[in-house]
Amino acid sequence: MALEHALLVSLSERAGSGYELARRFDRSIGFFWSATHQQIYRVLGRMAEQGWISGEAVAQSGRPDKKVYTVAPAGRAELARWIAEPSEDLGPLRSELGVKIRGAAHGDRAALRAEVARHRESHAQRLEVYRLIEKRDFPDPANLSGTALHQYLVLRGGVRVEAGFVEWCDEVLAALPPRGER
Repeated sequence: MALEHALLVSLSERAGSGYELARRFDRSIGFFWSATHQQIYRVLGRMAEQGWISGEAVAQSGRPDKKVYTVAPAGRAELARWIAEPSEDLGPLRSELGVKIRGAAHGDRAALRAEVARHRESHAQRLEVYRLIEKRDFPDPANLSGTALHQYLVLRGGVRVEAGFVEWCDEVLAALPPRGER
């Protein structure tokens, strides 16, 4: 997937300026596909050149005009083409932490436990954010349809991934006692 496709999805849901898109990435799509604000602006320029999006200058009181982007017919066609094509198989899990755990017998067990605990905390915090978003934005998931359903399904994937990672860290911490060999 290219950043272009993530931006097409976001703009298909709601038109926006480069700044607004960057903020949306920080709060939603960015959980699953990361991009810097500079990357977003650069890619928006390329997408406009390709005719996938169009931008309209919108006057702002006391500030410079902003350019609000919408998806053009060519962009809708590209998004439909991309959605229909087979997804890239990301292959086996690549995890530096996993390799460190595999080599636990050859290193500082206490330092490794601290690293696993740090990862656990980070994923637990992200899980809590996802659950708060779920509670706030999707209080009645059985009645969702269209874009809201699609957003919810992706969020549920994130909840499951983060919950699984937290559980795995708990399992690792339980199996690697702080002292002694195992």
